[in-house]
Amino acid sequence: MAESPEKKGSKGKNVSRGRGSLNEGIRLYRLKRWELSLKELLAVNTDRFSPEENLELAYYLGLCYTKMERYDDALLYLEQVVTGGQDPLRTYQCRLALAYIYAITKRSKMAEFELKRLAHSGFESAQLYTTLAYAAWLQKRYKQAVEYYEKALDLDENNTTALNGLGYILVDTDMDIIRGLRCCKKAIDLKPQSPAYQDSLGWAYYKNGEFLEARTWLRRAMDAAPHHAEIKEHFKTVTG
Repeated sequence: MAESPEKKGSKGKNVSRGRGSLNEGIRLYRLKRWELSLKELLAVNTDRFSPEENLELAYYLGLCYTKMERYDDALLYLEQVVTGGQDPLRTYQCRLALAYIYAITKRSKMAEFELKRLAHSGFESAQLYTTLAYAAWLQKRYKQAVEYYEKALDLDENNTTALNGLGYILVDTDMDIIRGLRCCKKAIDLKPQSPAYQDSLGWAYYKNGEFLEARTWLRRAMDAAPHHAEIKEHFKTVTG
Protein backbone atom coordinates (compact mmCIF):
# COMPACT_ATOMS: atom_id res chain seq x y z
CA MET A 1 0.00 0.00 0.00
CA ALA A 2 1.31 3.41 -0.92
CA GLU A 3 1.89 5.77 2.00
CA SER A 4 0.51 9.26 2.12
CA PRO A 5 2.97 12.13 1.76
CA GLU A 6 2.28 13.13 5.39
CA LYS A 7 3.34 9.71 6.70
CA LYS A 8 6.48 9.74 4.58
CA GLY A 9 7.38 13.14 5.91
CA SER A 10 6.74 12.06 9.48
CA LYS A 11 9.00 9.02 9.08
CA GLY A 12 11.74 11.18 7.62
CA LYS A 13 11.61 13.43 10.67
CA ASN A 14 11.72 10.43 13.01
CA VAL A 15 14.82 9.08 11.24
CA SER A 16 16.44 12.50 11.47
CA ARG A 17 15.56 12.77 15.15
CA GLY A 18 16.95 9.28 15.71
CA ARG A 19 20.38 10.03 14.26
CA GLY A 20 20.32 13.56 15.67
CA SER A 21 19.58 12.32 19.19
CA LEU A 22 22.36 9.77 18.93
CA ASN A 23 24.83 12.43 17.81
CA GLU A 24 23.72 14.75 20.61
CA GLY A 25 24.05 11.93 23.16
CA ILE A 26 27.59 11.22 21.94
CA ARG A 27 28.45 14.93 22.13
CA LEU A 28 27.21 15.13 25.74
CA TYR A 29 29.07 11.95 26.64
CA ARG A 30 32.34 13.43 25.37
CA LEU A 31 31.65 16.49 27.52
CA LYS A 32 31.34 14.11 30.53
CA ARG A 33 27.73 15.09 31.09
CA TRP A 34 26.70 11.51 31.76
CA GLU A 35 23.11 12.00 32.93
CA LEU A 36 22.16 14.32 30.07
CA SER A 37 23.87 12.02 27.60
CA LEU A 38 21.97 9.00 28.92
CA LYS A 39 18.65 10.85 28.72
CA GLU A 40 19.34 11.77 25.10
CA LEU A 41 20.48 8.26 24.15
CA LEU A 42 17.45 6.61 25.73
CA ALA A 43 15.20 8.90 23.66
CA VAL A 44 16.75 7.83 20.34
CA ASN A 45 14.25 6.57 17.77
CA THR A 46 15.81 3.39 16.34
CA ASP A 47 13.01 2.42 13.92
CA ARG A 48 15.19 2.84 10.87
CA PHE A 49 18.59 2.21 12.40
CA SER A 50 21.07 -0.15 10.76
CA PRO A 51 22.66 -2.93 12.89
CA GLU A 52 25.83 -0.83 13.05
CA GLU A 53 23.93 2.18 14.39
CA ASN A 54 22.19 0.03 17.01
CA LEU A 55 25.59 -1.24 18.18
CA GLU A 56 26.92 2.31 18.32
CA LEU A 57 23.96 3.27 20.50
CA ALA A 58 24.53 0.22 22.75
CA TYR A 59 28.20 1.16 23.04
CA TYR A 60 27.51 4.65 24.36
CA LEU A 61 24.66 3.48 26.60
CA GLY A 62 27.02 0.93 28.13
CA LEU A 63 29.70 3.56 28.72
CA CYS A 64 27.21 6.02 30.22
CA TYR A 65 25.84 3.43 32.63
CA THR A 66 29.41 2.50 33.60
CA LYS A 67 30.30 6.12 34.35
CA MET A 68 27.13 6.45 36.45
CA GLU A 69 27.98 3.20 38.32
CA ARG A 70 24.79 1.49 37.17
CA TYR A 71 26.71 -1.67 36.45
CA ASP A 72 23.92 -4.16 35.76
CA ASP A 73 22.51 -1.87 33.07
CA ALA A 74 25.99 -1.32 31.66
CA LEU A 75 26.67 -5.05 31.34
CA LEU A 76 23.55 -5.51 29.22
CA TYR A 77 24.72 -3.06 26.55
CA LEU A 78 28.46 -3.75 26.67
CA GLU A 79 27.87 -7.45 26.12
CA GLN A 80 25.77 -6.62 23.04
CA VAL A 81 28.75 -4.80 21.53
CA VAL A 82 31.20 -7.58 22.41
CA THR A 83 29.04 -10.30 20.86
CA GLY A 84 27.84 -8.38 17.81
CA GLY A 85 30.53 -5.82 17.01
CA GLN A 86 32.98 -5.89 14.13
CA ASP A 87 35.20 -3.01 15.29
CA PRO A 88 38.25 -4.51 17.11
CA LEU A 89 39.06 -1.29 18.99
CA ARG A 90 35.49 -0.86 20.23
CA THR A 91 35.34 -4.53 21.23
CA TYR A 92 38.60 -4.05 23.16
CA GLN A 93 37.19 -1.02 24.98
CA CYS A 94 34.01 -2.90 25.89
CA ARG A 95 35.88 -5.97 27.13
CA LEU A 96 38.04 -3.69 29.27
CA ALA A 97 34.91 -1.98 30.64
CA LEU A 98 33.33 -5.38 31.34
CA ALA A 99 36.46 -6.49 33.19
CA TYR A 100 36.45 -3.30 35.23
CA ILE A 101 32.79 -3.85 36.21
CA TYR A 102 33.41 -7.48 37.10
CA ALA A 103 36.39 -6.47 39.26
CA ILE A 104 34.62 -3.60 41.01
CA THR A 105 31.61 -5.83 41.74
CA LYS A 106 33.89 -8.56 43.17
CA ARG A 107 33.48 -10.98 40.25
CA SER A 108 37.23 -11.17 39.91
CA LYS A 109 37.45 -14.48 38.04
CA MET A 110 35.14 -13.16 35.31
CA ALA A 111 37.28 -10.02 35.14
CA GLU A 112 40.39 -12.12 34.64
CA PHE A 113 38.68 -14.13 31.91
CA GLU A 114 37.91 -10.99 29.90
CA LEU A 115 41.36 -9.48 30.44
CA LYS A 116 43.29 -12.62 29.55
CA ARG A 117 41.31 -12.88 26.31
CA LEU A 118 42.46 -9.37 25.48
CA ALA A 119 46.07 -10.09 26.42
CA HIS A 120 46.13 -13.25 24.28
CA SER A 121 44.76 -11.18 21.38
CA GLY A 122 47.71 -8.81 21.61
CA PHE A 123 45.86 -5.91 23.26
CA GLU A 124 48.37 -4.93 25.94
CA SER A 125 47.99 -1.72 27.92
CA ALA A 126 48.77 -0.36 31.36
CA GLN A 127 45.05 -0.22 32.09
CA LEU A 128 44.65 -3.90 31.23
CA TYR A 129 47.40 -4.91 33.65
CA THR A 130 46.20 -2.64 36.47
CA THR A 131 42.74 -4.22 36.21
CA LEU A 132 44.28 -7.70 36.20
CA ALA A 133 46.30 -6.73 39.26
CA TYR A 134 43.20 -5.50 41.06
CA ALA A 135 41.37 -8.75 40.27
CA ALA A 136 44.35 -10.75 41.61
CA TRP A 137 44.46 -8.58 44.75
CA LEU A 138 40.77 -9.26 45.41
CA GLN A 139 41.59 -12.98 45.39
CA LYS A 140 44.52 -12.40 47.78
CA ARG A 141 47.03 -13.46 45.11
CA TYR A 142 49.39 -10.69 46.12
CA LYS A 143 52.56 -11.77 44.31
CA GLN A 144 50.67 -12.09 41.05
CA ALA A 145 49.09 -8.66 41.63
CA VAL A 146 52.58 -7.21 42.09
CA GLU A 147 53.71 -8.79 38.82
CA TYR A 148 50.76 -7.27 36.95
CA TYR A 149 51.35 -3.81 38.44
CA GLU A 150 55.01 -4.05 37.42
CA LYS A 151 53.98 -4.93 33.86
CA ALA A 152 51.73 -1.88 33.84
CA LEU A 153 54.66 0.29 34.96
CA ASP A 154 56.85 -1.22 32.26
CA LEU A 155 54.37 0.20 29.75
CA ASP A 156 53.76 3.49 31.61
CA GLU A 157 56.21 4.36 34.39
CA ASN A 158 54.00 7.22 35.62
CA ASN A 159 50.75 5.27 35.77
CA THR A 160 49.37 6.43 39.12
CA THR A 161 46.94 3.51 39.48
CA ALA A 162 49.82 1.05 39.19
CA LEU A 163 52.13 3.06 41.46
CA ASN A 164 49.51 3.34 44.18
CA GLY A 165 48.34 -0.26 43.87
CA LEU A 166 51.87 -1.66 43.89
CA GLY A 167 52.91 0.55 46.79
CA TYR A 168 49.90 -0.39 48.87
CA ILE A 169 50.35 -4.14 48.40
CA LEU A 170 54.08 -3.96 49.17
CA VAL A 171 53.50 -2.18 52.49
CA ASP A 172 50.27 -3.88 53.50
CA THR A 173 51.73 -7.36 53.08
CA ASP A 174 55.19 -6.34 54.40
CA MET A 175 56.74 -7.54 51.13
CA ASP A 176 58.91 -4.43 50.69
CA ILE A 177 57.86 -1.55 52.92
CA ILE A 178 60.56 0.90 51.82
CA ARG A 179 59.90 0.39 48.10
CA GLY A 180 56.17 0.54 48.76
CA LEU A 181 56.54 3.92 50.43
CA ARG A 182 58.50 5.22 47.43
CA CYS A 183 55.75 4.09 45.07
CA CYS A 184 53.04 5.72 47.19
CA LYS A 185 55.03 8.97 47.35
CA LYS A 186 55.40 9.05 43.56
CA ALA A 187 51.66 8.39 43.07
CA ILE A 188 50.72 11.25 45.41
CA ASP A 189 53.22 13.58 43.71
CA LEU A 190 51.45 12.94 40.41
CA LYS A 191 47.90 13.05 41.81
CA PRO A 192 47.93 14.84 45.19
CA GLN A 193 44.17 15.27 45.60
CA SER A 194 43.24 11.58 45.49
CA PRO A 195 41.92 10.38 48.88
CA ALA A 196 42.77 6.78 47.90
CA TYR A 197 46.39 7.76 47.30
CA GLN A 198 46.48 9.84 50.50
CA ASP A 199 45.25 6.79 52.40
CA SER A 200 47.88 4.53 50.83
CA LEU A 201 50.67 7.00 51.66
CA GLY A 202 49.42 7.38 55.23
CA TRP A 203 49.32 3.62 55.64
CA ALA A 204 52.81 3.30 54.14
CA TYR A 205 54.18 5.84 56.62
CA TYR A 206 52.48 3.93 59.45
CA LYS A 207 54.04 0.64 58.34
CA ASN A 208 57.41 2.43 58.21
CA GLY A 209 56.98 3.63 61.79
CA GLU A 210 56.55 7.32 60.85
CA PHE A 211 53.39 7.93 62.85
CA LEU A 212 53.15 11.72 62.62
CA GLU A 213 53.29 11.62 58.82
CA ALA A 214 50.85 8.71 58.84
CA ARG A 215 48.27 10.66 60.86
CA THR A 216 48.71 13.74 58.67
CA TRP A 217 47.99 11.92 55.42
CA LEU A 218 45.22 9.75 56.81
CA ARG A 219 43.50 12.85 58.22
CA ARG A 220 43.56 14.35 54.72
CA ALA A 221 42.07 11.16 53.30
CA MET A 222 39.37 11.13 56.00
CA ASP A 223 38.47 14.77 55.32
CA ALA A 224 38.15 14.02 51.59
CA ALA A 225 36.29 10.68 51.93
CA PRO A 226 34.84 10.42 55.46
CA HIS A 227 32.56 7.47 54.69
CA HIS A 228 35.12 5.23 52.99
CA ALA A 229 35.35 2.07 55.12
CA GLU A 230 39.02 1.24 54.50
CA ILE A 231 40.17 4.82 55.12
CA LYS A 232 38.17 4.89 58.36
CA GLU A 233 39.73 1.61 59.48
CA HIS A 234 43.27 2.82 58.73
CA PHE A 235 42.66 6.12 60.51
CA LYS A 236 41.27 4.32 63.54
CA THR A 237 44.30 2.01 63.68
CA VAL A 238 46.84 4.82 63.34
CA THR A 239 45.19 7.16 65.87
CA GLY A 240 44.55 4.40 68.39
